[in-house]
Amino acid sequence: MEFDIPLIRARLLRRYKRFLADVTLEDGREATAHCANPGAMLGVADPGATVWLEPATNPARKLRYSWKLVELPGGHMAGIDTGVPNRVVAEALAAGRIPAVAGYAAFRPEVRYRERSRVDFLLSSPGLPDCYLEVKNVHLRRDGTLAEFPDSVTARGAKHLDDLAAMVAAGHRAVMLYVVQRTDCDRLALAGDIDPFYAAAAARARAAGVEMLCHATRITTQGIWLDRALPVAVAG
Repeated sequence: MEFDIPLIRARLLRRYKRFLADVTLEDGREATAHCANPGAMLGVADPGATVWLEPATNPARKLRYSWKLVELPGGHMAGIDTGVPNRVVAEALAAGRIPAVAGYAAFRPEVRYRERSRVDFLLSSPGLPDCYLEVKNVHLRRDGTLAEFPDSVTARGAKHLDDLAAMVAAGHRAVMLYVVQRTDCDRLALAGDIDPFYAAAAARARAAGVEMLCHATRITTQGIWLDRALPVAVAG
């Protein structure tokens, strides 16, 4: 996924009210950018960090910038927009670059199923069971190169796992795909201390036959792309 227009560099002052971030632009002006991320953003929203913004192309838009990337220690990067993983997964599915589901000929996004639920992608192909694929954005890193999910309590995420388990019970295939939107991690675990209910739901789902996948991302100031598969550990 390439960014629509070139990003500009800025310095983060503060992130607040979940969807707002104050920054200092390279010319010294201060501005407020949209932050498309409702999570806790632990470790990726530190004041003083170098960030990359996408200027708005619509002159009527209230906020002129959208926060897209943050630079991390060691030359690493993290993507901030939680809508990006679905876009990069859609591109990877279209190109057949997710080996675990590469056998499917077609996919549809945002398909209604169960009670008041939508699955991120429904994959289908003649001779194969339908595959319900849910995507989760991962930002949290607290220990070495270990990525963790979630970074805050997510009752909605636990419901998604139970919905996927129900699809397996109905004879379909179900996959939870964690997309690590930072470049300094090489494996994934669940943050049971942050949300023990989600960790329990993940253990139930895996026992029921839900597949747990994880992929890294390649991130530059030009774009974000799905990268190699990473190991994922689920307790239970």
